[in-house]
Amino acid sequence: ILLWYPRMISENLFRQVSEDWSGNLIRLAMYSEQYCENDDLRSRSLKLMRKGIDAAIAADMYVLVDWHIMNDSDPNEHKEEAKAFFDLIASEYKDSPNLIFEICNEPNGETTWADVRKYAEEVIPVIRSHIPDALILVGTPEFDRNLGDAVLRPLHTENIMYVLHFYAATHAGGLREELTTALDKGLPVFVSECGISEANGNGTLDFASAADWFALLNEKKISYAVWNFSDKEESSAFFSYYFNTEGEIRDEDLTLCGAWVRELIRGKDPKTIPAPAPQVKQTKVDQVMAWISRSLGE
Repeated sequence: ILLWYPRMISENLFRQVSEDWSGNLIRLAMYSEQYCENDDLRSRSLKLMRKGIDAAIAADMYVLVDWHIMNDSDPNEHKEEAKAFFDLIASEYKDSPNLIFEICNEPNGETTWADVRKYAEEVIPVIRSHIPDALILVGTPEFDRNLGDAVLRPLHTENIMYVLHFYAATHAGGLREELTTALDKGLPVFVSECGISEANGNGTLDFASAADWFALLNEKKISYAVWNFSDKEESSAFFSYYFNTEGEIRDEDLTLCGAWVRELIRGKDPKTIPAPAPQVKQTKVDQVMAWISRSLGE
């Protein structure tokens, strides 16, 4: 999340994820609600988005440019701003093959597939006017968990994929069946966000359910991005609170989630990755003091 965790937009970190973790994708989540609030937030968001795109390209990674709607549950609410944003980014990076465009994260509330289609049919041509063969991801209703309507009424354009999101401690067999049914019917699916935690990004980490999910994604050759690349104090975060983003990523910098995901991204069979032993909970003061001690030592 760009404005919340700007420290994570780091060529140093992206390079390590690329080279040491064998990761090939970074997703840059820009909250549309904040972007559209005022000129200052828009300017700061664009600066961080450009910095993140440039860092991902330098690290030889794909970069998923995510128009991250959430409270603005219908993407049509800020459609004109979205068109202007994608016009700008696509024009600036039209010669880079690294970019993938996610035009509406998690449509929700009363938003229907018809609403999303209407939005997509206006936004996609804006991107394609600069990058004719751009890969574009289209969100689906119910927080990217309803592929059924997209199966029945897909968009009539090429290089489109439809988005599914899951969180292993909340979503299990029923949503996996939604995915396999859509795949069997020929729908191209991209899991642009998923996690080992509960759906709110916190709470229980369910490594057994995660192993089932990622084994299925590997079997079906489904691309995915795991939430979340931050040091936020919640269970889905990869990094311990306030770790040194300018240094080398060490084992002790990783949370339980981060340690498991690193092995997953390195290519290990998810069924063979052991669930990490619980960590001793540290206070914020303990974590900051440890960071200061490491920094002084370096």
